[in-house]
Amino acid sequence: MSSVTAQKRSNTLVIVSTALVALWLIVAAFPFLWTLWGSFKVQADFFSKADWTHALSGTFTEEATGGSFTGRAYYGAWFQEDFWRAALNTMIVVVSVVVISLTLGTLGGYALARSGYRYAFWLLMVALVFRAMPHITLVSGYLLPFFEWNLWGHLPTAIIVLVAINQPFTLWMLHSFFLNIPKDLDESAMVDGCTRFEAFRHVIIPVMWPGVITTGLFSFLLAYNDFAVTAMLLAQENQTMVPKIASFLGSTFEEGNVMFAVASVVSATAPLFVLVLFFQRQIVSGLTAGAVKG
Repeated sequence: MSSVTAQKRSNTLVIVSTALVALWLIVAAFPFLWTLWGSFKVQADFFSKADWTHALSGTFTEEATGGSFTGRAYYGAWFQEDFWRAALNTMIVVVSVVVISLTLGTLGGYALARSGYRYAFWLLMVALVFRAMPHITLVSGYLLPFFEWNLWGHLPTAIIVLVAINQPFTLWMLHSFFLNIPKDLDESAMVDGCTRFEAFRHVIIPVMWPGVITTGLFSFLLAYNDFAVTAMLLAQENQTMVPKIASFLGSTFEEGNVMFAVASVVSATAPLFVLVLFFQRQIVSGLTAGAVKG
C-alpha cells in the first residue's frame, strides 16, 4: 500500500507541477502574443474602447485596408520613421559592448583568478560597488567631458558608458568561471612549451567557452535593453531601438503613433526569443558551471 500511495503522490506532484508550468508559460507569453497579434491591426481595433473584441475580429482594419490584417504599422515604423536605422545603431552598440566587455573581462578575470595577491579581492569589491551605483550617476559623470570634447550624441559615447557599467559584472562572472578551472591545466600547457597567454588562449578559453557565452549573453541584454544611457547620450538621428520606440509614443506636447510603437516592440523582442532558444544549452551549462565550484 505504501508504494501505491507514494506512486499516487508522485503522479499528483507531476500533474500539479506541469499545470503550474503551463499556467506560467501562458501568463508569460500572453503579453507578447497579444502584442504580436495587435501589431497587424489598426489602432481603432487594437485600442478599441467600445469593444475589445474588435482587436480579434479586425472590424476597422478590414474597413480601412480590405483585410483583417495589415502590415501598415511595420512599414510605417521601419521605413517612414527609419526604425531600420535604430536597429542598425543597436547592432553596432551591442556588438561593440559585448566584444570589448568580454575581451577585458576574460583577461581581467583570468588575471585575478590566477593571482595570489590579496589586492585581487579588493579590486573585485571595488568593481562590485561600482556596479551597484545607479546608471544615471555614471551618465552624469560623463556628460561634461563629452560636451567639452564634442563627443555627445555619437554612438561611441554610449558604448564607452555601457562598457563601464557592464565591466564589473563581466569581471565578477568570468572570474568565478576561471576559479572553477584547475591551475594544473595552465601549468601543464606551460610545461609543454606554451607561454602564459598561449595557455590562456588555446587551453583555458575552450574549456570555459560556455561561461563566455553566458556572460556575453547577459552583456548583450544589458546593451540591447538599455534606455537611460542611450536616451541621454545619443542624438535623435543616432537613437537605438528602445529610445526610438519611446519616441513613437509621443508626449503631452506631441502626438505619437502607438501602432508604430507596437510593431517596433515586436520587432525588437523577436530576436531575443531566437537568441535564447539558440543558446539555451550554453546558457544552462554556463550558469551551472559558474554556480558550482570545484
